[in-house]
Amino acid sequence: MTGRLTIAGLGPGSDALVTPEVSAALVAATDILGYAPYVARVPPRAGLTLHPSDNREELQRAGEALRLAAEGGQVVVVSSGDPGVFAMASAVFEALEQAPQLRELPIRVLPGITAMLAAAARAGAPLGHDFCAINLSDNLKPRAVIEKRLRLAAEADFAIAMYNPRSASRPEGFGRALAVLKDAGCGERLVIFARAISAADERIETVTLNEATPEMADMRTLVIVGNSQTRRVGRWVYAPRQAR
Repeated sequence: MTGRLTIAGLGPGSDALVTPEVSAALVAATDILGYAPYVARVPPRAGLTLHPSDNREELQRAGEALRLAAEGGQVVVVSSGDPGVFAMASAVFEALEQAPQLRELPIRVLPGITAMLAAAARAGAPLGHDFCAINLSDNLKPRAVIEKRLRLAAEADFAIAMYNPRSASRPEGFGRALAVLKDAGCGERLVIFARAISAADERIETVTLNEATPEMADMRTLVIVGNSQTRRVGRWVYAPRQAR
């Protein structure tokens, strides 16, 4: 096969946080597919076809990318952050599982800087000890599963990075997540609301969980709940290296 499929992470927003490896893949691409706002980050040029699509069309997008690459295209599927973190890499391999005739297609996954790592760097080092990441969207899993994972993460004293906290279609979900963590005894833990990291309208706010309200987050916000030992030092927030 002469085609190739690359699954690339564009980072959290700023062009300065796109890796050189990803930039080179975009330059060599004949076709770029992804959620429309992410595709819009790639400048149009001669010889390049952009294929924007809706954010709930992941499997269709993955299937189209496989087809284009099988036909000889240099195809790049883009995600924000890292493509393997709640993004397109899993969707591509799910589609590949249904297309055994394409198993020999050259595929590579190029990492990107995730929202949680960019947010943590801006805040200090809140992920400096053990942590987990939980996607609060219930599009692909039941809310009961989300709440169980939150309770267990709190019990294990992980710092928790929460993706997709609050959308217009499900505004009540984040409030329920906060309630679950409060019920688990996390009310005094520090919570970082990191919105639009690396963009011009970036905003970071740190409060205790007891002070947090659902309205403090939207879909452009990454929320980090510290562990029980997480503390402030001046304007910075960090997790001590030793666990108790």
